Amino acid sequence: MSGTTAAPTGVTAADADTGLLSPVRAGTPVEAVVCDTAWLQAMLDAEAALARAQARLGTLPASAADAITRAADAGLLDVRALAVASRETANPVVGLVQAFTRVVAERDAAAAEYVHRGSTSQDVFDTGAMLVAARALETVRADLDRTARALGALAARHRDTVMAGRTLGLQAVPTTFGLKAAGWRQLVVDADERLGRVAEELPVSLGGAAGTLAGYLEYARLDGPLPDPDDPQDHAERLVAAFAEETGLAEPVLPWHTLRTPVADLAAALGFTAGALGKIAVDVQSLSRTEVGEVTEPGRAGRGSSSAMPHKRNPVLATLIRSAALQVPVIAAGLTQCLTAEDERPSGAWHAEWQLLREALRLTGGAAHTAVELAEGLEVRTTRMRTNLDLTGGQIVSERIVAVLAPRIGKAAARELLTAATRESDRTGRPLHAVLAGTPRLAGVADPAEWERWCDPAAYTGAAGALVDRALHTP
Repeated sequence: MSGTTAAPTGVTAADADTGLLSPVRAGTPVEAVVCDTAWLQAMLDAEAALARAQARLGTLPASAADAITRAADAGLLDVRALAVASRETANPVVGLVQAFTRVVAERDAAAAEYVHRGSTSQDVFDTGAMLVAARALETVRADLDRTARALGALAARHRDTVMAGRTLGLQAVPTTFGLKAAGWRQLVVDADERLGRVAEELPVSLGGAAGTLAGYLEYARLDGPLPDPDDPQDHAERLVAAFAEETGLAEPVLPWHTLRTPVADLAAALGFTAGALGKIAVDVQSLSRTEVGEVTEPGRAGRGSSSAMPHKRNPVLATLIRSAALQVPVIAAGLTQCLTAEDERPSGAWHAEWQLLREALRLTGGAAHTAVELAEGLEVRTTRMRTNLDLTGGQIVSERIVAVLAPRIGKAAARELLTAATRESDRTGRPLHAVLAGTPRLAGVADPAEWERWCDPAAYTGAAGALVDRALHTP
């Protein structure tokens, strides 16, 4: 076809996924933590930790464990070749074990016999996945902490900065920007707490071919022998405990090859985190509109520029965060769906998790890193907030006036009167307090100064200040 160019015929490792279509995570710290090389290193770390755990129990020579650990370097393997080879086995661990065994053999032929001793692909991959997740969550939580501190400072600084509260897109009653920022902060704190709980519970995977640990026990019997051949449970428990200690991960109650609680819990926490950050982003987008103009993203040369409209400075940080917030919950649903894993190892459900999990981690990590810059540099335009508050001429406090009048003329009558008064204010452009002061039915209820005071939005923010204080002083 004319006007088209041929598609590339080959893909190099460097070209595989540069982040071109995912700018929210491109260039952020989480990319390095969850890239293919990092994932490969995590699986090698799992292999090395397993060898050390077996050596601690006396079923593998300590010298072999040392050699395996020294050789566990992703830089010694061709990650692209392993990826292509995995098409023949449906998972990358088979080729990894073969290549890694050759690397160990070059350094210590005897130690090569002990690589992957009694293990299975899923133990290595799932443990590696949990290591990747743990490392990614450290990065995400560090960014969430910075974001929460920045939002806390905004909330304290603007504790009493009055602005319009909006419901269904329209001005409703007054609130404060401090309360809004405190709410954003609370979402970030909630997300961090959820990720923290998940991080503490990320487990090693150790089950062998079908979740019985039979291979580990058999090799231990041959190589050991077992301290008590009549009590395999004791060795199994000690092996899991040693493996967990070597990796820094938690001990599972049971092998979880098809019991995918760890992945489902992680997915849920990531989905919540991205959504929480997305709430902040969508608020910033709304408040940044030309017609509203109450906040502005931190700017620098070239940021937010339009290819066609030179006057525009788009809210790109909020846009990036929101893009992640719209993707991660959907990805989390896909990961949760993988709970339906048949038998002792599924054909497809386990495999479907891998890219979904990596994408959820890096999108959430990219959003969290972007949120730091947004929160730390957000510009608050208090004058514009007050200007917008005055747009309705005091109608924004109609709820208050109904409450004031209800004991005097009845609630239903008060609502009917306020409905008519607000329409009159709209029609004539007169402020609500002036309309009320001139309403014959309200003669003698209050003097003009009192009506003006009741209609002042700054005097009707309820417990906003106290709520901010409570949020900022809650551990």
